[in-house]
Amino acid sequence: MEINYSGTRGLVEASAATGASSTKALGIVTQQAIIRTGGKQYRVAPGSILRVEKLPGEVASTIAFDEVLLVGTGEDVKIGTPQVAGAKVSAEIVAHGRGPKLVVYKFRRRKQYRRKNGHRQPYTEIKVTEISA
Repeated sequence: MEINYSGTRGLVEASAATGASSTKALGIVTQQAIIRTGGKQYRVAPGSILRVEKLPGEVASTIAFDEVLLVGTGEDVKIGTPQVAGAKVSAEIVAHGRGPKLVVYKFRRRKQYRRKNGHRQPYTEIKVTEISA
């Protein structure tokens, strides 16, 4: 059996040697969604853990994402224009933290100009609990 991932939509198609197409044959049919938060887009599925830009809220609290761009299971996909109406992704806040230190170094040759600065981006780690369309 072959598994083909089709680009940005994240749809999974399994094709057997007989040419029949079935995602249920492999048991990998899960509901997926694409959400927008913090100016970025993330592909999520129930149970997935990901780091997003810092969000307000306490650890172990629930947060809802209303900006859902795509929702689907296998070949049954709803694509929003720009958002899917009535779709919602619920997640639980697992942790807050700060990313690795990045060194910002500015330098101009022959001018005795050097500036060194560090930056750590804050993030929120979430676990997706439910996708409703």
